[in-house]
Amino acid sequence: MELLFRNVRELIELAEKENKRISDIMIEQEMAMTGKSKEEIFSKMEENLKVMEAAVERGLQGVKSVTGLTGGDSVLLQKYIEKGNTLSVELMLDAVSKAMATNEVNAAMGIICATPTAGSAGVVPGTLFAVKSKLNPTREQMVRYLFTAGAFGFVVANNASISGAAGGCQAEVGSASGMAAAAIVEMAGGTPNQCAEAFAITLKNMLGLVCDPVAGLVEVPCVKRNAMGASNALVAADMALAGISSRIPCDEVIGAMFRIGQVMHPNLKETGRGGLAATPTGEAIAAKIFGA
Repeated sequence: MELLFRNVRELIELAEKENKRISDIMIEQEMAMTGKSKEEIFSKMEENLKVMEAAVERGLQGVKSVTGLTGGDSVLLQKYIEKGNTLSVELMLDAVSKAMATNEVNAAMGIICATPTAGSAGVVPGTLFAVKSKLNPTREQMVRYLFTAGAFGFVVANNASISGAAGGCQAEVGSASGMAAAAIVEMAGGTPNQCAEAFAITLKNMLGLVCDPVAGLVEVPCVKRNAMGASNALVAADMALAGISSRIPCDEVIGAMFRIGQVMHPNLKETGRGGLAATPTGEAIAAKIFGA
């Protein structure tokens, strides 16, 4: 089986050569890899969209994790937005709230769609359901949003890592944020190259982000990291749409992320032995949950 693209450069060149959207190329790649029809692949992705939608809605109703460490913050932020005196723009805070809602559902053992992982599952749907109110996409465009995000996730997974245990949180929330930024740009009418610029701008500003889950659980600081990832994606998308480019090409940013992950200390890669997990409060929380 021959892949249509292996890196971002090939993805953009193919999209520009054939005058297609990145989502088109990703759908064609899925068809080539699975042997399934376009309709079957599109239908499967629409199922993922429904799972994301349900997770956001459930989170915004208010959930709590078994440990009590997380839950309810997405609701608090929505109530804050309703007051109308926010410092950040409403769309960004809505994305942040919906990203947290998704991860709060994950922490509460609910059903989410890993994009690209469970710990980073809030960024893509959070931004999607926030920009929906601004861009008024069709259902097809919303599904395409996920294919565009998936195209960049495919490249990262096959050229670097999307695993916190292998590369730190830069590989999880960092990748998810870049995926979301690229998808936002396409939905907003940007070019394939602008999608790549948005991804690069996003990821390079999250390089070195460690994975330091308190008590080894995907709760603290994971939920709020998704919040920041969503805001990062929106800003990077706007920058790319404005014509701003990354001085370092997208594939090189991904390569840099991979190499940083390789030299990152094991205590900072999902082990729960470093960073915030190793603070006095972090250790106290772990002891309370699991015992000394």
